[in-house]
Amino acid sequence: MINFDNSATTFPKPQSVKNAVALAVERFGGNPGRSGHEISKAAAVQVYNVREKAARLFKAEVENVAFTPNCTYALNMAIKGLLQYGGHTVISSLEHNSASRPVYSLYKSRGISYSIAKAEADDEKTVENFASLIKPDTKCIICTAASNVTGQITPYKALAELAHKHGIAFVCDCAQASGVLGITLADGMDFICTSGHKGLYGPTGTGLLITNGAFPLSTIIEGGTGATSAELAQTDIMPEKLESGTVNTVGIMGLGKGIDFVNAKTQERIKAHETALCEQLLKALYSLKGVTIYRSEGASYAPIVAFNIGEYSSEQVTQYLNSRGFALRGGLQCAALAHHSLGTLLTGTVRFSPSAFNDRRQVSMLINEIEKIALGKVIL
Repeated sequence: MINFDNSATTFPKPQSVKNAVALAVERFGGNPGRSGHEISKAAAVQVYNVREKAARLFKAEVENVAFTPNCTYALNMAIKGLLQYGGHTVISSLEHNSASRPVYSLYKSRGISYSIAKAEADDEKTVENFASLIKPDTKCIICTAASNVTGQITPYKALAELAHKHGIAFVCDCAQASGVLGITLADGMDFICTSGHKGLYGPTGTGLLITNGAFPLSTIIEGGTGATSAELAQTDIMPEKLESGTVNTVGIMGLGKGIDFVNAKTQERIKAHETALCEQLLKALYSLKGVTIYRSEGASYAPIVAFNIGEYSSEQVTQYLNSRGFALRGGLQCAALAHHSLGTLLTGTVRFSPSAFNDRRQVSMLINEIEKIALGKVIL
């Protein structure tokens, strides 16, 4: 199989990541931060080293980098940590369910209120849409840096400025941006929530919640932290405050090598490579009748292409491509708001998302199969 579903998780992984995972299982099996013996301390050193790497990558203080199982956990912790006691938030019309569902859950269970700002091709209009929805009790803006459906890049720097102008927090979903767009806390967000297994090339089961420390979070998970263990109250010490329970040492060590891989390649080169593959596909798609491409003039895009072919559902197309050896994502990509905005709730879209390991030959092979569908040479 040729994987063009790297927005879900990058695969294959760098060999260095595989080696780190094996080494972690073989040599670093202690519980970091839970004991004073050498096995525990050795594991703790490895975890701290990766925390430092992540801090440098995102320009954060080391203690403000918390490991999570994935981006969904990071978003839940940030959103519920800010809003579980009430208030109002503004989210974008492109949000993944990892952001929209926690907000809706709080609306149903805690009585918070929320507004949805339309993300447009014109960045200024998008910012204006957010600004018009801010109220006296608004506590935060929540917005993805890049849509996981179409790849549309939002004006996250301008939204950060807007949030700070109103003295409220900015929570940014960077799952599709990390490792590609060069996002850091210097861009203005208060919380960066991201996966470790996508653009950072780490193993699944890894994520990051990174904060600048300006807005403290109430906890939604409490438990063993290795800090202030004599107290019943959850510790206020970061990052332990947000890392209850044993961390994923194996995954974290793999993530560390994933970050090394990204740093060695550079995010600029990775983005350029993946964008070139997207442009190769787009050139072919634009030449075919009956193909709908979900891009708007004037908008900027991360290396993702969303499309549909004729009257076929996205699942029909991806099932055929799967039978021909290509992995692409059909359906709604866990982003109901984005598909509502696109008008594709019934059909979904076919999503193409390459990685650093894909090449032009593979894209040419994919184009050949797509042409068969569009030209009626195969019936799905």
